[in-house]
Amino acid sequence: MKLIVRITFSLAIAAAVFYLASWYESLHSNAQALYTAKAVVTMEDPRQRYEAVVVENGKVLALGARDELVEQFPDARVDNRFAEQVIYPGFIDPHVHMLLAAIEYSMIMAPPWDMPLGHGVVKGLESQRDFLRRLEEIVSEYDHEEPIIAYGYHDLVHGKIDRHMLDEISPEKPLIVWHYSTHDFYFNSTGLEWAEISPALSELYVGVELDASGELTGRIYEDAAKSLLGKLSSRFLNPRSVRKGYQRFAALLERGGVTTVSDLAFGIFNETLENANMLLNWRSVKKAGFRIYLVPEYRAIHKKYGDEAVAKMQRWVSGEDFAAAPVLPQVKFFSDGAFYSQTMRVSEPGYLAGQSSGSQGLWVTPPEVLTDIIQPYWDAGMGVRIHSNGDASQDAVLDTLAELRKSDKELRYIIEHAGLFSPESVQRAAELDGAISAASHYVFYLGESLQLPLEQPRNQWILPLASHFEAGNKVTLHSDAPLAPPLPLLAASVHVTRATREGNVLTPSEALTPWQALKTITTDAAYALGLEQEIGSLKPGKLADFTVLAKDPMQVDAQDWADIEVVARVVGGRVHLNSQSASSD
Repeated sequence: MKLIVRITFSLAIAAAVFYLASWYESLHSNAQALYTAKAVVTMEDPRQRYEAVVVENGKVLALGARDELVEQFPDARVDNRFAEQVIYPGFIDPHVHMLLAAIEYSMIMAPPWDMPLGHGVVKGLESQRDFLRRLEEIVSEYDHEEPIIAYGYHDLVHGKIDRHMLDEISPEKPLIVWHYSTHDFYFNSTGLEWAEISPALSELYVGVELDASGELTGRIYEDAAKSLLGKLSSRFLNPRSVRKGYQRFAALLERGGVTTVSDLAFGIFNETLENANMLLNWRSVKKAGFRIYLVPEYRAIHKKYGDEAVAKMQRWVSGEDFAAAPVLPQVKFFSDGAFYSQTMRVSEPGYLAGQSSGSQGLWVTPPEVLTDIIQPYWDAGMGVRIHSNGDASQDAVLDTLAELRKSDKELRYIIEHAGLFSPESVQRAAELDGAISAASHYVFYLGESLQLPLEQPRNQWILPLASHFEAGNKVTLHSDAPLAPPLPLLAASVHVTRATREGNVLTPSEALTPWQALKTITTDAAYALGLEQEIGSLKPGKLADFTVLAKDPMQVDAQDWADIEVVARVVGGRVHLNSQSASSD
């Protein structure tokens, strides 16, 4: 009870600070300002290039030639600080996880590849030998009473591990290895005892791995892993660590030029806790300068509110019920498992190698109940954001969309991650007006590693984005941060080059044009949020959100996009200079 009182009091104080800050910022951005630039790229048309943009009351007032706008708006304050730079619409990352990112970015790291953080880069561990050595180092340096948790293991890079291998590294201290996908945990024997995990747990959850003799291997994944969050929360939710993680996340968004994100799992931990963390850390987030929108996760809100869940959603969206940021009229659903941990649901013959060899992966929601689960929210006017990775899962979610379209032809249905898509499913998505929000990092990080587990033709179906564009599907890219860094230009560049981390090219026929790639982080990303009338391009009447770049991506080779400096972001007319530049106005 005392904890709840403290959280509630903290929420009240943080809310007051937030609203006062918002009021101040609205005053600050009301006056007319005319920003000049080497080029203002609207993303409305590839041919549109302007010399200046006029902003008033946090919105774009006009675009055009500098001298003409100066004459047309004589009272506007002329700001020439970006005269040698290029202005683009603010970059959008439409699928992140705020609290999860804050948790992971503050953790002990042992990643499979280089992992950018706000304070630098954690070097990747490219072999099992390097990974196990890193675990030994972590255990030897750890001097706390709590269990050791190391994040970043990936089986396709680091090989198979089990509790016996972890026992050799840490025979006495509980050791927990967190898979890069976040869907899997691996415990040593004392860790299993600490978490009170026994083989009997396999009778309650799918995701408790047993060996041939019925003993625990140490791997706990998917829904079984989710059941452990209460036990692990004391380690995950240390306020000081979470604040550090938020600051690192905000620093990455600054570096990436991101002006808008949507958190696609609001409520999955605990809505009160998530609200408190967002508000208590809002100052560092607001200083970084980006908008946050929330999308509630179905299982969490249904578990808490039951038959009242739809009504609760409507009250959040209207603002009648409090949330720390605006709630979009959308709901997040799950179809299958994870791309990274090879639990996505694939077609026969299933996985041919890797830790899921011999299986077809997992359903998170059985296909036969998917339509019935979504229908009440759909009937209430809520758009769908549905996690679906494997090619078998795409068949299921498109079957559901076909049923839903019978009652509404207009609502948005966004397929999230979209890891594998057969040519037939690409065309079917177009016919049913289903949009794609692709995980930006699958091709680069795991495109080659999954070639053997998937085999042809499925290994040629990893994010076929050019095919989606050709079919007429809306396509956006997201980081799913913390699973990939929220650096939109880096994400977009990979889908122009189709580069892999091994230095090769995956299915070059699926490469995007530079213009298409830039649409995935601007106009199409706004469509995924249902906010294309407000953000995503620069046009009179839209919000004055833009990203200022040292160079124009359209005039730079895509392989070099990640090196383009983000000079500043303007959010609602308020300038946020990159922290390496002078302080903001």
